Amino acid sequence: MSLITNVMDHSLDDGYAEAAARKKAAGQGGLPKTLRARLGLAGGLVLAALVVTLGAAQARVAAPVVAKERQELIDRIDRETASADKLQGRVDTLRDEVSARQRQALEHSGGDAKAELVGILSGASAVRGPGVKLVVDDAKEAGTGGSGNPRETSGFSDTGRVRDRDMQRVVNGLWQSGAEAVAINGQRLTALSAIRAAGDAILVDNRPLVPPYTVLAVGDGQRLSRRFQDSADGLYLHALQDDYGIRTAISVESDLRLPAAPSVILRTAQPYVGKSAQPNAQKTEKGTS
Repeated sequence: MSLITNVMDHSLDDGYAEAAARKKAAGQGGLPKTLRARLGLAGGLVLAALVVTLGAAQARVAAPVVAKERQELIDRIDRETASADKLQGRVDTLRDEVSARQRQALEHSGGDAKAELVGILSGASAVRGPGVKLVVDDAKEAGTGGSGNPRETSGFSDTGRVRDRDMQRVVNGLWQSGAEAVAINGQRLTALSAIRAAGDAILVDNRPLVPPYTVLAVGDGQRLSRRFQDSADGLYLHALQDDYGIRTAISVESDLRLPAAPSVILRTAQPYVGKSAQPNAQKTEKGTS
């Protein structure tokens, strides 16, 4: 309490108080004494007031112009946004039309059984049947940020988080174990699908996924589950679970529904007959006697 009382009683530092007393005794404090000094001070005040007044007047004159330019920018943004939305709608329409024609081309590529098989393998057709449901999630305490969100850490250095290469191994293991069609969080995978990382997100065909990652694989459920868990990729997933706390759950399902891929690129290949396939030309050699 004594310190607080001292601060309240001596709000001005002793050194400053002493300096102010010396200036006052020497006649240096207060307003200027001479007429010339007073005129200079008055002139400075008038100049400062003039500058402030001119600035305020200029701001008042420029305010309508600035407001007009701001409104023009807002209108332009609205027009460009509407135009972009219109173009995006046209892109979606054209994409749907292309996908429909691709599926139509698949249907006319051969018999019904062949077209159905091609549609399933290419991802152009929706799939329904038995299979395996595999859920993969980050460790419970993996990379928890200040708000408790494990997605707020930078990078994938925390081994308690599922990485893109982990999902790549999971998907490849399912394909190798006999899966006929695979989807991750509703995203159907095709032969051209890519699973990669972009910052803190895992992308499937440039679409970000949010954990937990639900992988659906259509096939012989019991056999698919057994072969995957016994495969190198299944053992890798078990190691992640045991060593780093990655959470996994696999179950055999009797009825799974996988959507068609949003866009399918059709490519055809023709047999190529090169020089190596042509009969070798006869060669004659001249002998020496």
